[in-house]
Amino acid sequence: MTKIPACLVLLLVISGLALAQVKSPDQFLGYKLGSRYTPHFNIVNYCRQVAEAAPDMVKLEQYGTTNEGRPLLLLYVTSPANLARLEEIRQNNLRLTGITADKTAPDDKNPAIVWLSYNVHGNETSSSEAAMLTLYELVNPANTKTKEWLQHTVVIIDPCINPDGRDRYVNWFNSVVGVNPNPQPFTREHAEPWPGGRANHYYFDLNRDWAWQTQLETQQRIVKYNMWLPQVHVDYHEQLYNNPYYFAPAAEPYHEVITPWQREFQTIIGKNNAHYFDQNGWLFFTKERFDLFYPSYGDTYPLYRGGVGMTFEQGGHSRGGAAVINRDGDTLTLWDRLYHHFTTGMSTIEASAQNATKLVQEFKRYYDKARTSPPGEFKAYVIKADEGCKIVRLQQLLNRNNIEWCRAVNASYTGINYFTGKSGPVKTDSLDIVINANQPNANLLKVLFERNSHLSDSVTYDITAWSVPFVYGLTTYGLSTYVAGLTKTTEINKPQIKTLNGEHSVAWLIRWNGLNSVQFLSTIMQKKVKVRYAEQPFKAGNEDFDKGTLIITRTSNQSLGESLGSIISNAAQKAGIGYTAVASSFVDKGFDFGSEKVHGMQAPKIGLLAGDGVSPLSMGEVWHYFDTQINYPVNIIWANDLNKNILRELDVLIMPDGNYRFLADRMMNDALRDWVSSGGRLIALESAVGQLSAADWGIKMKKSDDDKGDKPDDKKDDYSMLRRYENRERDFIPGFNPGSIYKVELDNSHPLAFGYDETYYTLKQDNTIYEFFKDMGWNVGVIRKDNQVAGFVGSKLKDQLKDGLLFGVQEMGQGEVIYLADDPLFRSFWENGKLLFSNAVFMVGQ
Repeated sequence: MTKIPACLVLLLVISGLALAQVKSPDQFLGYKLGSRYTPHFNIVNYCRQVAEAAPDMVKLEQYGTTNEGRPLLLLYVTSPANLARLEEIRQNNLRLTGITADKTAPDDKNPAIVWLSYNVHGNETSSSEAAMLTLYELVNPANTKTKEWLQHTVVIIDPCINPDGRDRYVNWFNSVVGVNPNPQPFTREHAEPWPGGRANHYYFDLNRDWAWQTQLETQQRIVKYNMWLPQVHVDYHEQLYNNPYYFAPAAEPYHEVITPWQREFQTIIGKNNAHYFDQNGWLFFTKERFDLFYPSYGDTYPLYRGGVGMTFEQGGHSRGGAAVINRDGDTLTLWDRLYHHFTTGMSTIEASAQNATKLVQEFKRYYDKARTSPPGEFKAYVIKADEGCKIVRLQQLLNRNNIEWCRAVNASYTGINYFTGKSGPVKTDSLDIVINANQPNANLLKVLFERNSHLSDSVTYDITAWSVPFVYGLTTYGLSTYVAGLTKTTEINKPQIKTLNGEHSVAWLIRWNGLNSVQFLSTIMQKKVKVRYAEQPFKAGNEDFDKGTLIITRTSNQSLGESLGSIISNAAQKAGIGYTAVASSFVDKGFDFGSEKVHGMQAPKIGLLAGDGVSPLSMGEVWHYFDTQINYPVNIIWANDLNKNILRELDVLIMPDGNYRFLADRMMNDALRDWVSSGGRLIALESAVGQLSAADWGIKMKKSDDDKGDKPDDKKDDYSMLRRYENRERDFIPGFNPGSIYKVELDNSHPLAFGYDETYYTLKQDNTIYEFFKDMGWNVGVIRKDNQVAGFVGSKLKDQLKDGLLFGVQEMGQGEVIYLADDPLFRSFWENGKLLFSNAVFMVGQ
């Protein structure tokens, strides 16, 4: 009989005692899991308790905090042997990709890494409850199955991606529910108030932010994701409470870069999930509704990073409450919902453990092929630098996604211009960048930069066009060959500061060409610096300055004395922007700084409407823009509270996408008109433009041929009106525009288009277009025929979306109404639209 060393016996005893101290969620929380909602702080406390009680199996890490200060956590759960070498496993996994500088041969028999993400939408609350049960069963000493699985997997659990949204929902629900939840769906506990808990603090949908990383939570999470790059990622969601459970395999369209193995493993997971659901008699569906195309989801982004990404959807979000009677007459409880999620989580870990070797080997093959045989029509991309900050912001996006890029040198190439579609020469210098496609993240690069995406099915869940060159408005060329001899870098461009004609400056000039210019303006306006802008181009000290250039003269700011220069310098440094100081107000060409063509600017007092009827997503984009991107004060006003007294306190009023009841109130409608006529500026976004049109404000929606009654007589009663019921989901496709890119022609002599050339690329998500202004209005942004650039547009809409207005300014008395029919701040990743919106706020009407 072999004797066990005393030290090992002691270690086993200590380990057993530690595991014995792990409490179940019921034991720790003091109530049965699923009987009520758990606030985020107690989810955090439970996770810490498990990590402390099972330190040989669980490592807890706080990877960040939310806007409201709540912790963001990851838990690493695996066997004791794997946890002891966790960092070695992580480093080896990165060596499989070729991303790391460590060229040691990787071990392709490593454990598979499975990442489970819960509660990305705050009011899809059952998944964080499921996360606690999943965590417990992984370390539960009585669960021998999970111990076997964890020998072959490292499970990473993010128990709540969106704590701010979750607590917004949970705190509200706990405040309105009684001792026993009411399952009747028409009661108040099933009617969540505005803005709802779905989005984060700034009302952004975090499930659309994976690639763009505009939000704090995403930025912090992707840092960790890049450090691990799991082979399997599951994103947990909820859908309408009448729907059965959804799990992989996903619906078409699949993006063309998704590999056969990634498709195959989706089916493996689906069949394993189905096995357990069939055992329990639970309904489910697969291969419908939820596709794998748009690159910024929690299922698609991991696919484009070499893993297998999946969405699991349980019925019940928001209106599910703690119990709800569905259309079958059954009562769906919170316990039912969380247990379904728990089951698919366990099933995913099991299937991943059974296929761990294959998962790791295919993961390595994915990255090997990316480096040696990248997909896409181009071998390399040349991106020309702009005069503003768009190239800097693109460099930041590339860095966040670990896409390798190089600074260009003085050279000449031949490539296809994204904006013209034509092949031609391109010269580069050190401010431009080059991206070679033969790199680890070749697939993500291809997806983000593709000119037109291939759709295997036109019924999609989200937008169909997002090509980065159009998003940023940066001239880009696709090359047919790799560019050799360049050094990879992550260092972004630096601003240039120039001083002309000596040190005794009488004026400072700041080009108006990007968001950094707006950030600078915001800072100095709040410092009470008086600013002017040039209506026309001019030349000073042999340097050319375009329309919109900010001019700060010492004469107008004498009260600030010698501190003016330091205020400007500090503001420029904070914004990351260059400026030019000049010693005279006399210009070499154009209008001098005292000319009437140089206009004074006032710091506007801004109101932003929110509340019932207003889209939280649209309002959140504007709020986020002011609060985090340019740091300018904005007054958020409940739309139903708007009145004459509030209007008197404002210079600018912003109406986000939404439905405004006050426009149907004649007195309030007239009061708003009077305010504009007295000098106010009204900015209407998306559907708000349509409502002003319906209220006869002066802008007219362009009618389709069908609306005009122009349909030929011989078409009125044709057989096309006979439709098959089974095709009902596809019958709307000819009139469908899920999100496509259109070229907009700009009148850049108007302040709304300052800082642009004569074109802008807009994301169009509907069929709305307006008639050209004939009087008292400016047609600043229009689309002509054949101006679609990328994305899917239904056949019925293509002829309609032409020869109309998208962006315009209507003069009304002393004020203006600015119409932005498309969203220039879309999800905050449509970078080229931010200056357009800034012009509406700061330039128009000055």
